[in-house]
Amino acid sequence: MLIPPAIAALPRFPLLDGPSPVMPLRRLSAGLGDAAEIWIKREDLLPLAFGGNKLRNLEFLVGAAIAEGADTLVTAGRRWSNHCRLTAAAAARAGLEVDLVLTGPPAPVGSEGPNQRLDLLLGARVHWTTTEDRAERAALVERVCADLRGNGRRPYLIGVGGSGPLGAAGQVLAGIEVADQLAARGVGPASIVLPSATGGTQAGILTGLALAATASGPAHRVMGIAVAAPSAELRPTVVVLLAELAPIAGIEVAPGAVELADDQLGGGYGVPTDAAAEATRLLARTEGILVDPIYTAKALAGLIARVRDGRLVGPVVFWHAGGLPGLFEVL
Repeated sequence: MLIPPAIAALPRFPLLDGPSPVMPLRRLSAGLGDAAEIWIKREDLLPLAFGGNKLRNLEFLVGAAIAEGADTLVTAGRRWSNHCRLTAAAAARAGLEVDLVLTGPPAPVGSEGPNQRLDLLLGARVHWTTTEDRAERAALVERVCADLRGNGRRPYLIGVGGSGPLGAAGQVLAGIEVADQLAARGVGPASIVLPSATGGTQAGILTGLALAATASGPAHRVMGIAVAAPSAELRPTVVVLLAELAPIAGIEVAPGAVELADDQLGGGYGVPTDAAAEATRLLARTEGILVDPIYTAKALAGLIARVRDGRLVGPVVFWHAGGLPGLFEVL
């Protein structure tokens, strides 16, 4: 893999043990009438705490924290946050402490959800807001950081989702990685379908694929299925991240490359849909692969709908971002 020099120079703490697999989904393809050749990128098989693509961001975020002399990671998210769980796992691997601020209200003692139980098992100190208000969560994050500093700790704050340009640098490498894998398997220009929540994965993979294309690889398309916010709200975030990644990646990606769809959003973030449930069953019963209802199932539902009606043809890659504990959450 050819890593851009500015990214190679960034502090990085290793959390991966190699590329995540790219695999054909032959039975799923057949179940959809062989209208498209469907592949899957198994980010759910990355090595820590049930896997997930946020480990790629955390390699650079933990690297920066260590370089700055931090001893504690602080981040925030919903109670089912994959990013929070993986931040706790990365902190354990790096020998750092971790404080997580989760959107409340908290579950009664003894009724904690699976992600919260995993957060605690991994050694996180968990702080809850009393409501779902984002302003309350942001204020609590500030208080946690202030308290840590007051107690002589050196916190490093990671934004929600870890999706700023530093974290998204890890997704740039993922984009280069999948381009190399598809080329090695003889797969021509493909449509990559992924869940898009905070925008970092989509911006990073678009940038990485653009870099791979300049090295004579095929041009791949990326379609983000919005799972947390409408595309009108999310698109500007992805566009800004593309611009912020340009200096460290050495390539500019035009805003017109950002494709986002709202048709699987349903009732909003964390609200299951019938289409997502049907997609989950179809993948499980054709390939024995599981997806979670919060992120990946909605992206899979978007892929399936587009294959069925002919909007997606040719090679299609489903980006399995992880999040499997979400299967056991009460939503």
